[in-house]
Amino acid sequence: MASSPRQQYLRRIPAVSALLEAPAVRDLAGRLPRTVLAAAAAGVAETLRREILAAPDEAALAGIALDLDAVAGRVRRRALAQAEPRLRRVVNATGIIVHTNLGRSVLSPAAVDALVRVATAYTNLEFDLESGERGERHEHVADLLRRITGAEAALVVNNNAAAVLLVLSALARGREVVVSRGQLVEIGGAFRIPEVLAQSGATLVEVGTTNKTRLADYEAAVTERTALLLRVHTSNYRIVGFTETVSLPDLVALGEARGLPVVDDLGSGFFVDLAAGGVGDEPTVQQSVAAGAAVVTFSGDKLLGGPQAGIIVGRAELVDRIRRHPLARAVRVDKFTLAALEATLQLYLEAASALAEVPTLRLLTLTEAALAARARRLARRLRRVAADRVAVATEPGVSQVGGGALPTAELPTRLVSLRPRDMSVSRLAARLRAGPVPVLGRVHRDALLLDPRTLLPGDDARVAEALAWALGEGGRERVQ
Repeated sequence: MASSPRQQYLRRIPAVSALLEAPAVRDLAGRLPRTVLAAAAAGVAETLRREILAAPDEAALAGIALDLDAVAGRVRRRALAQAEPRLRRVVNATGIIVHTNLGRSVLSPAAVDALVRVATAYTNLEFDLESGERGERHEHVADLLRRITGAEAALVVNNNAAAVLLVLSALARGREVVVSRGQLVEIGGAFRIPEVLAQSGATLVEVGTTNKTRLADYEAAVTERTALLLRVHTSNYRIVGFTETVSLPDLVALGEARGLPVVDDLGSGFFVDLAAGGVGDEPTVQQSVAAGAAVVTFSGDKLLGGPQAGIIVGRAELVDRIRRHPLARAVRVDKFTLAALEATLQLYLEAASALAEVPTLRLLTLTEAALAARARRLARRLRRVAADRVAVATEPGVSQVGGGALPTAELPTRLVSLRPRDMSVSRLAARLRAGPVPVLGRVHRDALLLDPRTLLPGDDARVAEALAWALGEGGRERVQ
């Protein structure tokens, strides 16, 4: 194809100045900065140039809309998209309750109210109102943690990986830490227990095998250089079959006999035992403390249902050593974390309050009957929107806990399946993700599956609106 037609198309691209004066763009002048509008106009012009240069023939060139109104419409959509916050609300219809990629746990209304209170005023974060002197930020939650767990002392840092690193740095730097080979966990982001140990300055001593570790293995590994015994709960995987592990009470007994503290890294912290309700077999923090673990570490934003935090509880003299370590300041939490955590912990003073008010626990314990009823209601609503373009049905399925917790737990649920008739399932999923409020389900074979277990109040309407948008002009424009 000769270059002259292509050059003619390039010359037809509206100038940025003309695009800024087009009604569709000028209408945004009071809402968005001119710099944003100018950047959007320049970006669309550059995109059009690339489309023209990449067009294989004149027929393809003729399909590129270059009139001012059409190009201005693209600029408007681009500017509005760029002005949207990058961190956005989404509808989680995946059925994964503690979804790491979607922000893990949803906070309770009480925790949200606490965040607003401390965000809009000065606070006594590190000020003792009684004495008028400097205070300690950790004391805002320490008493609650002591009351709930039975531990002597408590400390909060920014996540559980930081908690483990801080504990090992404070208690074992330059000495040895004995760990079962079957507990050398890798957490999200490819961070591994051996690497955390190395960073702390402690030396890892592996004992046992992947599937079997006995008390005698620990006994044989203890030397004068041993600082502590570390138990790492395999919260994100399970080894089953021909296995053997050492119970925490037996490990504590060995530690007491040799004068060594036992540190128990639980990963996901659990305060309420839900095993009777069929929700896994996760150990509780209280059980670890009662078994004699000198220090217990766990997360605040997984099964606990609070903000991201790493919580350390245990013997007062050890927690005090950990608190005074220089690394503690580098991983300390801010007023927002403490406010949301305090409000969440208040709910755990009564198990019934926690089960009713902490969203993570409520979603974990939803009944099959309740899920089936909500699935039916959602399916009826979506059928009205989809008409004959999408087949909507309900079918049995399972939800997952997620967040590296209860990896083998399968929670029965009732799914809503969407099978589009005039597009692929992947295209429908992409359109739902691209909407004003993105909706995320899971694609399985020929259907997009929506799990009502992880839908929050008001999400049914959002899903219906998103489906209408995805099947209309909005979906076609945003996902080509």
